[in-house]
Amino acid sequence: MTNPLAQLASNGVSIWLDDLSRTRIESGQLAELITSRSVSGVTTNPTIFAGSIGKGEGYDSQVSALAVAGATAAEAIFEITTKDVADACDIFAGVYASSHGFDGRVSIEVEPGLANDTAGTVTQAKELFAKVNRENVMIKIPATKAGLAAITEVIASGISVNVTLIFSLDRYREVIAAYKAGIALAKASGQDLSKIHSVASFFVSRVDTEIDKRLVAVGTADAISMKSKAALANARLAYEVFEQEFDKADWAELAGAGANKQRPLMASTGVKDPALSDTLYVTELVAPDLVNTMPEKTMEAVFDHGVVPENSITEKYAEAKLVLHTIGAMGISYDEVTALLEAEGVEKFIVSWNELVASVEAALQAAK
Repeated sequence: MTNPLAQLASNGVSIWLDDLSRTRIESGQLAELITSRSVSGVTTNPTIFAGSIGKGEGYDSQVSALAVAGATAAEAIFEITTKDVADACDIFAGVYASSHGFDGRVSIEVEPGLANDTAGTVTQAKELFAKVNRENVMIKIPATKAGLAAITEVIASGISVNVTLIFSLDRYREVIAAYKAGIALAKASGQDLSKIHSVASFFVSRVDTEIDKRLVAVGTADAISMKSKAALANARLAYEVFEQEFDKADWAELAGAGANKQRPLMASTGVKDPALSDTLYVTELVAPDLVNTMPEKTMEAVFDHGVVPENSITEKYAEAKLVLHTIGAMGISYDEVTALLEAEGVEKFIVSWNELVASVEAALQAAK
């Protein structure tokens, strides 16, 4: 019998695990998820590494060696995280080969403090790519204004990019434009376009969290009836943007030269409201050429009781537009919400990064 995750994959959604730790790698559990849960990639972020390294499991010997070598916390984090990502890339090498580079991907993020520093982002993206030294690594760059120019430059140099922290449809269009510009530059410099891949990570659950809070503040029955609808509407319309932007003449020429579409990725797909179905942001976002990166808890919920439709996006564009229009008519500003979520997203990762630095500093001191 086909389980729901296998059905999801067969319906065109790549399942990427939103978690990584050395214990998961060394125990064989990550490799096992490829067959048992149809997992075809991994994403990481500063919060994930803060959690896994903070627990210390599996990191003692490397931390001790780094302490003896006199490494700073920043240097130690660079060494530790790139080793985990390189090892995970090796585990997914077979998936990478069989999917012709679309899957088998492992993402590692530039330091969040560089979110508004184009040059710094480009420099670190290249350093991370060189250090991991695996073709199937993806470098995560946030979709801030400064990040857009960095995306173009990094793609132009032939490095695959996972664009993260996308909340608004307008910013998503800018991300796609930045990707296309990078591909055009790569083509002009003679790069093998077939080797360059990208995903655009559209954050889902946080949209509901913020808009639902505002709907409750409005307080009318009509406002309450719109709760938990904005995130799916926004994500579905992001997929419509994907279809539109990669059906344009400017893309046709690049595709003819071997370029790959930048696939939309649904991130932050664990529900925050316990009143909602724990599979909501997975089963209600099914369409071809999509990636869904999910925490293990959400992945297991889908495996256990998810009901996976063939497609739950492309027939619902009109409904999605009506949802956002209705919420806007209630005085809730879409632009204000998405700008706030981007700023908060960067800040949350900076906080996680600082926690990671503090825990690694403590571990280095203890190991001396």
